[in-house]
Amino acid sequence: MKKAFLTLLTLVFTTLIQAQTTSTLPQGHPRLLTTPEGKAEVQDMIDNEAWAGEVFNKLRDRVDRYVELTSKDPDWLKSRLAMYWKTHATDVYIKGETYSHAGGDRAPVPTVKYTGTRGHVAPYSRPKLEDVVPFDDDDEGNVTFHNKNLPGNPMEKVSPAKTGRAIESLNREIMGIARDAAFLYWLTGDEKYARLAAPVFDTYLQGIYYRNIPVDLNHTHQQTLVGMTSFEVIHEDILKESVQAYDFLHDYLAANYGDNMDKYSGAFKKWADNIIDNGVPHNNWDLIQAYYIMDVALILDDNKNYADGKGRDYYIDYILNKSSIRQWSLKKLLEYGYDPTTGIWAECPGYSNVVIGDLSNFTNIFDRNLHRDLTKELPIIPKAVGALPQYLFPNRMIAGFGDTHPNYLNLTPMARMVVNARENNKPEQERRFTEMIKCLDPDFGKVETGRKPRVAVATFFEDKPLQLDSAIKAGDIDDYVSALFYAPNVSWVVQRNGMDPRHGLMVSLNGSEGNHMHANGISMELYGKGYVLAPDAGIGKSLYSGQDYLEYYSQFPSHNTVVVDGVSSYPAMKCNHPFRLDASFPLPENATAAEGEKYPSASFTDIYFLEPETHADQRRQNGIVRVDSLHGYYVDIFRSRRQDGKDRMHDYFYHNLGQLMSLTQTSGDSLAMNPTEELAFAGANLYAYSYLFDKRVADTDRDVKGSFTIDMPDGDDITMHMWMKGSPDRKVFQCLSPMTEGLTRCPMPYDVKEQPTLTFVARQNGEAWTRPFAAIFEPTSVNEPGIIKSVEYPEVKSDGGNNPVGIKVMLTDGGKDLILSSDKPESLMKTGKFQSRASYAFWGNREDGTQTVLLGNGTYLKTPDITITSKSPVSVLAEYKNGRWTYKTTGHCQIKIGQKALNP
Repeated sequence: MKKAFLTLLTLVFTTLIQAQTTSTLPQGHPRLLTTPEGKAEVQDMIDNEAWAGEVFNKLRDRVDRYVELTSKDPDWLKSRLAMYWKTHATDVYIKGETYSHAGGDRAPVPTVKYTGTRGHVAPYSRPKLEDVVPFDDDDEGNVTFHNKNLPGNPMEKVSPAKTGRAIESLNREIMGIARDAAFLYWLTGDEKYARLAAPVFDTYLQGIYYRNIPVDLNHTHQQTLVGMTSFEVIHEDILKESVQAYDFLHDYLAANYGDNMDKYSGAFKKWADNIIDNGVPHNNWDLIQAYYIMDVALILDDNKNYADGKGRDYYIDYILNKSSIRQWSLKKLLEYGYDPTTGIWAECPGYSNVVIGDLSNFTNIFDRNLHRDLTKELPIIPKAVGALPQYLFPNRMIAGFGDTHPNYLNLTPMARMVVNARENNKPEQERRFTEMIKCLDPDFGKVETGRKPRVAVATFFEDKPLQLDSAIKAGDIDDYVSALFYAPNVSWVVQRNGMDPRHGLMVSLNGSEGNHMHANGISMELYGKGYVLAPDAGIGKSLYSGQDYLEYYSQFPSHNTVVVDGVSSYPAMKCNHPFRLDASFPLPENATAAEGEKYPSASFTDIYFLEPETHADQRRQNGIVRVDSLHGYYVDIFRSRRQDGKDRMHDYFYHNLGQLMSLTQTSGDSLAMNPTEELAFAGANLYAYSYLFDKRVADTDRDVKGSFTIDMPDGDDITMHMWMKGSPDRKVFQCLSPMTEGLTRCPMPYDVKEQPTLTFVARQNGEAWTRPFAAIFEPTSVNEPGIIKSVEYPEVKSDGGNNPVGIKVMLTDGGKDLILSSDKPESLMKTGKFQSRASYAFWGNREDGTQTVLLGNGTYLKTPDITITSKSPVSVLAEYKNGRWTYKTTGHCQIKIGQKALNP
């Protein structure tokens, strides 16, 4: 009885929502980007705001060119659509990700020609619009495109299968012109624009109405992804131009093409229904699909106007409340994808930013069209927007793990939150996101800075420059990022020390959890002197559809990680191989240091990963040490071993930006390196090894020093220095690897696309657990030379099998730092006057008497001046400055200084 009552209550509630939605929706057109009343507002912008007048004039001039062409030949634009002009084919057949052929019954009108492949890469390219052959078609559905492999790129008849996605591109350009013309007709009332737009729209939409969903002859997964015009429903891009053209042109179409209005709505519903039926529900696809469905919903009429009862309220309800196999409701999707604690989406940063962009756009659509505040129903949206700065390195570019192209953060989601706040009278939300925008981009929205609005219809509506409240001041970047941030749903940890673009330090560590991730174990990115000097490699020249992605960019050797026996791997893309954060200081939920300081002078993380291919234990400990406002360095200690003890080798990969690399003994003596082909697929290793070239090797148990240098245009060359502890049965390699594709879209001091990546590999024969890789990294420049004088590895005594590592860092100013690391924190480590029971311990001494000690996940630390003990593992940072000690602890402990004991 209770279940039946709840079901009835849910039904009543949903019905009320639908009724409320229908009653508040406008009945006229346009209604998607604006309403009929919006015409006066747009005209006012054009008359009184220089940017709007400029956009309008350029838009009109661009369209008038095609108006003139069609005045001489009414079919000029329409005839260049890629259609089955001759065959009127209703059925399309594909084989996996490639077009096969078209056939079926003959439709009464030409139908829309299907695209060639799922990927972009193809030997043929589309002509410029003016060079397209009118009514281009034959019995096989071929097109006349440029052959890119012949001199002069001659035009040839070719199957769509060899043209990539160029057919989509061609049709979208033409529909975009029609959409622009439809907008000009709505705004000016001049029917010449309607006469340009209507034939294109009518031809294309009828071509969709009479065309069927493609059939995969290979019966692959592709059948569940395929759209009406594209191999992926998330790339039904032309749908956006089509609904906008229809919305602005609606009244003209009703008056002049009235017999076809039902076909237009039928075509749109077929499109939307296929997007619901196909696709992927558990990642960014679902949201992109919902966006398309929403566009269709808002230009349709109410349910009652259609015999099948499927109108705009049906599709809006589907987006909000219903879930099917391949299309989840927004609520279900966000509950699945977002971490409610961190606000991080379960995909790599590049795709996460796309998702929150679409979600924030949804809030404005709901505000404008439904008069509903979506952020109240889905409060994770503003939380997720507020979390975006956590992705940032000190240079304000996002982290690069997974299928990401790092670049500056897109601030549009924050702007959408400002608009949402104004629409719904939320001054605190407006203040918060205005401060954030002004912090990240002081010139945001200022047309006078030279940032020209794009020439597009959307510029007058969704993308018009946002005037921020001048009374609200910029926020502080340190208020938006954490000294230590952990997002378990993407297996990502960040350690920061300062957000100054030049002198800030940051380690980004990621595993493989979530979507669009790589097989990379515990991967590391390091920042220094304005750049991510040790970056992730990226996606590949053909994104994730290319061979280089499958064999190299998505695999362990392209990352800063450790490969076991040359075979470490697992499926990339949707990954389920996270690491485990065992310990850190500061704690992720308490990212502050002693006495409220934002960034502690010493921090660490201790991460464990089970490498699944060889069932190997991997543990990576990373530390940041801040020496002074200009200087600091990184600690990297990586242990790796197979659980079955059958270790062949463990390869430590490190990639760095730059054009010059040197590798010597720490004494400066040569390593006598020789050419080699040892790093290769030959020998039963991953294919990725064969992507390495110009390889040289040295067999050595000596400590080594590496230098990786960027030749800067201003002469202030940037160098990352590396010191690595030597070990018996070890080889070191100096080589080159494929270019760092992920950074090819960023402002860089050299052409990253044309420069192979400097690569260092240390190979430990046998296990690398008792003989771990232990390294220090220091970013420097010519004008800001390093502060590290030398790095040594003192003997560490132990009372148990805890495989300790000791590192002594000598500084040019006379300071001395000691670092101890253990795989068993309960065992005692001792070197000189420093001893500890901990996973990680640090003792820093400066010439001015300043001291810093860090007990990392331990129970005991002792120096001549301070003793820290606890009954259970804690992390404690204690610092001596200006004659007094201060401390910060993650748990109960006793601190003894001289004869004085504290019990925090």
